[in-house]
Amino acid sequence: MNFLEEIKLYEPQNEEEKKQKEMMLQYIVMFYDKISYRSSMLFHMTASSIVVNKNRDKILMIYHKIYNSWSWIGGHADGEQDLQKTAIKETKEETGLSELKPMENGIVSLDILTVEGHYKKEEYICPHLHFNVTYCFEADEKSELILNERETNGVKWIPISEIESYCTEAKMIPIYQKIIKRVINLK
Repeated sequence: MNFLEEIKLYEPQNEEEKKQKEMMLQYIVMFYDKISYRSSMLFHMTASSIVVNKNRDKILMIYHKIYNSWSWIGGHADGEQDLQKTAIKETKEETGLSELKPMENGIVSLDILTVEGHYKKEEYICPHLHFNVTYCFEADEKSELILNERETNGVKWIPISEIESYCTEAKMIPIYQKIIKRVINLK
């Protein structure tokens, strides 16, 4: 399913998501042919994964080089219309996990994220927005993890109760808490 149709079907879980869904849909419709590419420099589509262990007491996180923080896994759509595929691809590339079990068929969270200006590979990236779609997966915490040194400085399972002490991006903590609360209740 393409991301426009999937976002239309998503039931927002709170007022923030309701407003963000409205805004996303407005801009997706207006810029549909460009918004899935990062060449759409003001805003573009991204997908993230929340990966939990079978007991749902740990979350797999990467140490993000740009943000200097432990964070969820994800990346740019880069033209992909199925954002769950993007989330799976990024998870495999950034962690080495090959076995991911979707915990819910579809989106678990919608978020519009601000990205500050930064350098990536010696090129300046202007401030912009990520129209982010999050999916949730379960994985075996005993699976071998592989560090993708091009993109991250670490990958590990972190107790859910300790996320706030690992994540140094204050704006992300409420988003992680919102998603984790939902994940605990998923089947």
